[in-house]
Amino acid sequence: MINSTKDFIEKPIISIPAGEPDDDNRDYLPGKIKNSKVVVNENGNNSHVYPDKLKEFHKIFCDDVEDTWYEYVPDSYDPSKKTPLVVALHGGLMTGWGQCIYTSWSMVADREGFIVVFPDASFRGLWLVEHPQEIREKVCNPELAEFTFNDFPDDYRQNHDINKIFSIIDEVKGKYNIDDGRIYMQGMSCGNAMTNTIARHYAYKFAAFAGSAGHVSPKILFDKDGNIMNDGGHADIWQTRMENDINAPGEDCPLEYTFRKNREYWNGLGECKDAPVISIDGVNNLAFYTGGKANLTYREVVNRDHGQTLDDAEMAWDYVFSGVRRLEDGSLEHTATACSRQGDKNALAVAPGKKNVLFDNKKTDIGGETFIWNKIKYHGLNGDYIVRDSYVMVPARALANIFGAEYCQNSGEGEMTLKDGRKIRFSRGIISCTIDNRIRDMYVEAVERDGELYISAEWLCEDVLNMHVCTSDGVLYASDHNGKLSKHFAKLISDLL
Repeated sequence: MINSTKDFIEKPIISIPAGEPDDDNRDYLPGKIKNSKVVVNENGNNSHVYPDKLKEFHKIFCDDVEDTWYEYVPDSYDPSKKTPLVVALHGGLMTGWGQCIYTSWSMVADREGFIVVFPDASFRGLWLVEHPQEIREKVCNPELAEFTFNDFPDDYRQNHDINKIFSIIDEVKGKYNIDDGRIYMQGMSCGNAMTNTIARHYAYKFAAFAGSAGHVSPKILFDKDGNIMNDGGHADIWQTRMENDINAPGEDCPLEYTFRKNREYWNGLGECKDAPVISIDGVNNLAFYTGGKANLTYREVVNRDHGQTLDDAEMAWDYVFSGVRRLEDGSLEHTATACSRQGDKNALAVAPGKKNVLFDNKKTDIGGETFIWNKIKYHGLNGDYIVRDSYVMVPARALANIFGAEYCQNSGEGEMTLKDGRKIRFSRGIISCTIDNRIRDMYVEAVERDGELYISAEWLCEDVLNMHVCTSDGVLYASDHNGKLSKHFAKLISDLL
């Protein structure tokens, strides 16, 4: 039975051994890490100590090529019980053991009791991933001799990496009691692109897929008429994107557009017709899409570069893998995940130029259009000015309705009585207000538009209601806990409104 949050405390305690930091390292996955306690940290990939239980294997499966992979089997493995399997694919120019120490899969496996395999890409650390022809030509690298992205065969069934991965899965199933309904795949960067390739052609063989920093070209997701190109079926999907990520090799479209088209692809296959629910927790921006056939969980990480966070495997398991199984008829069975896929309660999302806001993950009409208003300094600048800050302005009447306050307005003066009894009075063009008959500055003056007074949503949420507020590109998100809004996620919220 799939575990849920209620029995989480009964599981083995995760151990994170102390490492030997190599802060001077500037190499990508230095070989001295293997079988050592050396750890490296940079803003994309952060490692942990090489685990003793990680075992290396070699075998010729096909094409007269000897392939390498690594297996991690937790001490809790019981041969009499069906056990989930995770296949984790490393990034370009990396190794299977590198994917192990750059993720938390081994530690989560210890706690949850599943097995993980980490294959090596066959050709010099690069997976033979699928690309449109023009992109293959752009990324052809003569330094790689005869092995380049150009070598993806016209018939993907002849792809050595795909065949090798399925052969490794069969090999592991012959050694361990693997649960066929709970086989999952995760990858990073080039490994995520490979994960996506397999998902689009062989989704029916897995319950779910996860990937970080490996978004794929919309040109292989949709045909020229915008129709989804797929022969693998639907699956639950976890996508992690980094705020400071880079575009796919050879791709020249805006990054946010690529992110959006990748979401649209899997939402279409999963029949996710409703808007997602939003949760912003620390640097993690999460959107939970629920579909008739499959679900998508979309994550953006603030201020991280191309790569994968150490906790990405943990989160993929907790929010997706822990609660989905592929049934014999090809459908997916969903049960409680270790972490709930719920949006933030009583959180407010506001974007400029919109006539709606999100409150408690529901779109709410505010009776007017939000706009950006600048706090300006001009005195002593000989006619010039400086913008000190900018705020998104929302009708005070709408904010009062959202937060359960009473509101009245007359001749450019407004009065808001909060649920706790505090009475706020503000006036057109004045930066100060009164709260319970005491003068208090606001962030910016009240502005009148079409007979309605607008005030800074940031000021009300942060200074008056003691909510945590984060902003990006004019989009505001306020909740009862700490959060940081990613710039691409801000565009997602704006699109929802």
